[in-house]
Amino acid sequence: MNSVAAVPPPALVLVGDQRLRDEVRRVAAAADRALDERSMPVGRHAWAAAALVLVDTAAAQACAAAGYPRRSGVVLVGGGEPELEHWQAAAEVGAERVVALPSGTETLIESFAAHAWRDPGDGLVVALVGAGGGAGTSVFAGALALAAADRRFRPQTLLVDADPLGGGIDLLLGIESAPGLRWPDLTVQDGRIGAQALHDALPAAAPGLEVLACSRPDGTGPDEIGVGAARAVVAAGRGAGDLVICDISGNRGPHTDHFLDIADLVVFVVPARLRAVAAAGAVVADIARRNPNQALVVRGPAPGGLRGREVADTLGLPLLAAMRAQPGLAGTLERGGLALTRGPLLAGAEAVLAVLPDGAR
Repeated sequence: MNSVAAVPPPALVLVGDQRLRDEVRRVAAAADRALDERSMPVGRHAWAAAALVLVDTAAAQACAAAGYPRRSGVVLVGGGEPELEHWQAAAEVGAERVVALPSGTETLIESFAAHAWRDPGDGLVVALVGAGGGAGTSVFAGALALAAADRRFRPQTLLVDADPLGGGIDLLLGIESAPGLRWPDLTVQDGRIGAQALHDALPAAAPGLEVLACSRPDGTGPDEIGVGAARAVVAAGRGAGDLVICDISGNRGPHTDHFLDIADLVVFVVPARLRAVAAAGAVVADIARRNPNQALVVRGPAPGGLRGREVADTLGLPLLAAMRAQPGLAGTLERGGLALTRGPLLAGAEAVLAVLPDGAR
């Protein structure tokens, strides 16, 4: 049987100077590596998803000023020997190397080889965003997490509650009394959390499904979710090959911006109501600046007869599922929490999972 060698994805190149860009092309050709050449500003998802990013001094400064998340695999390239300005820009953006071209050709070839792929054990991050009041995003996030765990879609599923004003997604799942850490209890040291330690510390909603929930305020105000903690949690899950589901609902802040930046897919949950669709248009356009990888789930009922395809056409998004109302859902949530049962919610969850790579080797 003949085998076909896998081709590494293009390296992202943010280099404005034509002469320096030609040098990068020359080295990439020698390393047999394709390039994705862009100019600033570049989408945050492109920045986060590329296996290797090459920047010049101006691009590094622009990325740092824009608050792009620090990541591995960033190399600053320049012409001639590096000067103080180059080192300062590299420090600002978190570049792991400064390479002078053409003298540093071999070093850049090494970088191409070292960052040919994202870690094959990397997991997936899905951000769920509500648009319009009563979208039911948290309910759908819970259904998606339960379905993924039931199918063993990834080694583990991690459901992250990103809405401190949502009442706690553990309550929705009926595990509010289960022992384990919530956001206020989480301590991040050195910006990292071990994946296994995180799984062991969190309450489980089902086999293979751990939940990081917000607490219910006791007079001290809602939880404050730091960007560093958000980054560490997602990095732990992704590094372990998990499916990380971030329930953003309608909440926005620095921590949700990070989830949106690094999500492999942003799924908007929109009620089939005219006013909700109008509100969703602004939300979709705003988030598209951070992450263009978007899809849509439409939830019924549709009092005016609005169809899922019509909502998708209006928002310009691919439609993954159009769900009618789940019979008896309100009573189920009140009497013990969301459970995995056949119906529109499960069908919608399976439609989302169907567009995601399941990690099978």
